Amino acid sequence: MRAEQATESIDRAHGRKVIRKFLLPAVAALLAAAATSAMSATHAVAGADDDNQDQDHRVYAIGLWGDLPYSDEQALVGVPNLIADMNSQPLAFTVQDGDLKAGSGIPGSKTVTTCANALYTQALGYFNSLKAPAIFTPGDNDWTDCDRPANGGFSSLERLDYERKFFFSTPFSLGQHRLHQDVQTAPLCLGISGNVPCVENRRWILGGVVYATLNIQGSCNNLCDTNPDPAEFAARNAADIVWMQETFAFAKQRNAAGIMFISQADPGFDASDATRAPVRDPKTLAETDGQPDGFQEFLAALRTEVIAYEKQVAYVHGDSHYFRVDKPFLDSEGRRLENFTRVETFGDNTFKTDPASDDNNVHWVKVFVDASTREVFAYQAQIVPANRVAVPAP
Repeated sequence: MRAEQATESIDRAHGRKVIRKFLLPAVAALLAAAATSAMSATHAVAGADDDNQDQDHRVYAIGLWGDLPYSDEQALVGVPNLIADMNSQPLAFTVQDGDLKAGSGIPGSKTVTTCANALYTQALGYFNSLKAPAIFTPGDNDWTDCDRPANGGFSSLERLDYERKFFFSTPFSLGQHRLHQDVQTAPLCLGISGNVPCVENRRWILGGVVYATLNIQGSCNNLCDTNPDPAEFAARNAADIVWMQETFAFAKQRNAAGIMFISQADPGFDASDATRAPVRDPKTLAETDGQPDGFQEFLAALRTEVIAYEKQVAYVHGDSHYFRVDKPFLDSEGRRLENFTRVETFGDNTFKTDPASDDNNVHWVKVFVDASTREVFAYQAQIVPANRVAVPAP
């Protein structure tokens, strides 16, 4: 309720006219106290290193980013500016939705742009410089596409094994403060030596809202590009579906107000934008652009769960590098799923022909979370002032 409205209600309740200039400061003070209390609760959650509990802190904010850095400028200037901007705000946690580098290594780059071990060390430095808990889900550029010669010709499966050990060896997040997470420990995924736990798939709950990461990749979810791996895809896809379904069951059991999933790939939800995503029939969810379809089975299972859940579901991804918040998911009759929202984070946006001289297009998305509200999530683009290029900050 706005301060003016609160004043008018008080006036009417007492049946007499109260001088507004005396009431406004009091109402403003109450609102400020409530905001301070909410901020303090957020800091308390972000600073917890112990077991993650669903504390009754209903209002908080989180930060989303991904597909960065893609150039020296972004690695040395853009991402540090982004992290400083995140650190200047009270956030319960942050999530990077994959891609620690460009799709292919850049010759002559000052920073690591192949899939060498130094890439992951660089990324860990970014994550651990974030004050709030830092969550990460892998992207195709940092494992699926590592078998490209320009990326060093690594085994993509070996690189995923390495990421699992390097980033996901404990049930805690990264960052200066840690967040405890549930981990998919069932050995449903594939590694170099056979079946392994899908430890990159995580789940946590905060303020009546459930969050989960899913290892879902660009490059047709590992069914196309240099060395597609159908066996790896089949195992991980089945594991992702199980983790997604278990997350809905967990949210129902905890009576959560909403769910947010975070993955890397833009799976394409309809036929509206062939320049940025796979094109598919929104009713059948079958891909229609002739590419191997690594997403239909997952999307069909997700749609069933979204409809049955009825409450708010947000699906965050990167991959196609185009910030947007929309509702592209339809049911089998072509009706919009009103409780589903797709959120795509900012990512590299190369306008120049030489990727090594790309500009500093590095920004993030702030999400306000309030389980007591009808929509649960509210989204706000965060244009980092120090990274503005076309129109400098005033």
